[in-house]
Amino acid sequence: MKVAFFSARPFEQTFFEHANANRHHELVLLEAGLNLKTAPLANGFPAVCAFVNDQIDREVLEHLAEGGTRLVALRCAGFNNVDVEAAESLKITVARVPAYSPHSVAEHTVALILALNRKLHRSFSRVRDQNFSLDGLLGFDLNAKTVGIVGTGKIGAVLARIMRGFGCRVLGSDPIENSECVALGMEYVDSATLARESDIISLHCPLTPATHHIISASFIQAAKSGVMLINTSRGALIDTSAVIGGLKSGRIGALGLDVYEEEADLFFRDLSGKIIQDDIFARLLTFPNVIVTAHQAFFTQEALGEIANVTLQNVSDFEAGAVRPENLVTSRLIKASS
Repeated sequence: MKVAFFSARPFEQTFFEHANANRHHELVLLEAGLNLKTAPLANGFPAVCAFVNDQIDREVLEHLAEGGTRLVALRCAGFNNVDVEAAESLKITVARVPAYSPHSVAEHTVALILALNRKLHRSFSRVRDQNFSLDGLLGFDLNAKTVGIVGTGKIGAVLARIMRGFGCRVLGSDPIENSECVALGMEYVDSATLARESDIISLHCPLTPATHHIISASFIQAAKSGVMLINTSRGALIDTSAVIGGLKSGRIGALGLDVYEEEADLFFRDLSGKIIQDDIFARLLTFPNVIVTAHQAFFTQEALGEIANVTLQNVSDFEAGAVRPENLVTSRLIKASS
């Protein structure tokens, strides 16, 4: 099948070429992201492959449908950038990679926790400047601390297992309890209790209307003073302006982000020679207790291999007549996530 591959990055090419070796799809790699302006590039392609920051709203989908596209193959787990109801009305199938490597994201979360706690980013810079002072680098033992995990699916469960290994008490917040997490000793609590009792809060839930800006000014005010906040899920789970207020007041003691609400204009490109126009993001970078990575949590060999394999299998399955139900994105799935 002929596939228009939007937002193509060099690091993906080897993995998709390997996954396509026995499938023989025609992949046309396009550096441009998918949006209303670039949608005509997909004319004549029965399938498009899209990434997390591609714009797949009703107008884009209408253009795709007019051009003959019948499949949107997401090479990611998230689908908040897709108007799924519009896709269904236009008879466009949307498929995703629901679980490429929960370990990659959970382990990156732990990397952020450790780096922020032990001030590794600051220590690294100091030593390179031959400054061997320890002033301002004091951390704390993770043992016996309370970690609150918002969203206890596959990634949340892996993180819970790791943090239990550190000797942490683990709290969970999710409409559906995960029996694996319960077996690990997780205590399910409401969001207010999680905010009040957690020393570290990590977000691992999907972005839906119900979870948009769940980290709000009121949530931050209710949280334990000095809480560490980590987000490796979706940027819009956090009200960034409120978080900046929490950093300034000290209510948030440390912040680790791998995602950002307006990241589409920033991440996955080299802007080192340009002035960042996003004042809120630029403000975040001024805090010494903030670490931002550029949507890197998924970026392991194992995850990229699985993403390529499942994405192209979805294309093959669609071509054969049916995508596996667990990989389909439907309005029913969105309601279940909400």
